[in-house]
Amino acid sequence: MRFALFLLCYLVLLIALFNFFTIRIPRNKAAIFTSVTVLLPVRNEQANVGPCIAALVAQKNVAQLEVIIINDQSTDNTAEVLISAIGADSRFSVIEADGPHQGWLGKVSALHTGFARSTGEIIICLDADVRLEPDAIALAVNQLQDLSLAFISPYPRQIADTFSEKLIQPILHWSWMSTVILRLAEKVPHRSTAVGNGQFFLVRAKALTAIDGFTSVSAKILDDVELARSLITAGFSGVVTEGSGISYTRMYTSFDEIRQGYGKSLHKAFGGALGAIVASLFIAATGLAPLLLILDGYFIGGIAFICIALTRALSAIRARSNPLYALLHPLSAALLLYLIAYSWAKRGTIQWKGRTV
Repeated sequence: MRFALFLLCYLVLLIALFNFFTIRIPRNKAAIFTSVTVLLPVRNEQANVGPCIAALVAQKNVAQLEVIIINDQSTDNTAEVLISAIGADSRFSVIEADGPHQGWLGKVSALHTGFARSTGEIIICLDADVRLEPDAIALAVNQLQDLSLAFISPYPRQIADTFSEKLIQPILHWSWMSTVILRLAEKVPHRSTAVGNGQFFLVRAKALTAIDGFTSVSAKILDDVELARSLITAGFSGVVTEGSGISYTRMYTSFDEIRQGYGKSLHKAFGGALGAIVASLFIAATGLAPLLLILDGYFIGGIAFICIALTRALSAIRARSNPLYALLHPLSAALLLYLIAYSWAKRGTIQWKGRTV
């Protein structure tokens, strides 16, 4: 059993090493002339929309850019901030949504509403808390076209300031970099290896039209991963790429926000109860078991821990976060297990943006 644990940790290290050296990184800054539509759903985002729009205004080398902002019944000063931030820029338009369609969740309903008005050949789904570098859209669209894919998801750098953020946020990047062979997932797409991040997601309009927009994810909390799965099921290919050099975001600012944010979604992250059990066993085996073996005096536990710590360090280097927190992976794993349990205990009761999800 101890040797099997070591083999698991060693396999995870091999996957992380392969992805570290082969992950797709956007590098082509050439001007793009393909029409691009950015869909930006907002609800009570008065603190975020100003900087987000400023970053969109500053985009370079994008000849045909359209930005559709869908204001989903904001009750704060989001509408006023939008007017001020947009100014007279004719590339921007605002849709005042009447709330989610019947049976739909708010964000995907807003995205679907915006998509119906879009004219771009490339659709970009963007969250209001994401900040794009001035050449981000050009780099991302060029990457999509150079790879001849239907969709890509350039994974933004996750800003973490508080201790709880630094423990849990790097796990997002690590979770797919150490478990999915990205080049294989790109060449041989399968639902089980689909990865996507709705914070920054590019898809060809023709592919999105083929699956009837966001209809397939209308009630999906993890709409980004499910959208990638829907596209793959329809015969389209795509992959997550390294977007930490062209975009960044700070998802949460406190442990309470982390608990609520992960609480609303983690019970859906693994495809059901069985998936959650398997994922929890994997997290415990790679995060807690090596430390327990070390404390019990087993040398092989130390080797297993080094393997996993190296995977975290490799992920952190690519994600532009602090690799020293790799040494605290057992604590990160314990926190993630707590959040999974919390999400299952609170499923269907958590409030997010003033709505129960």
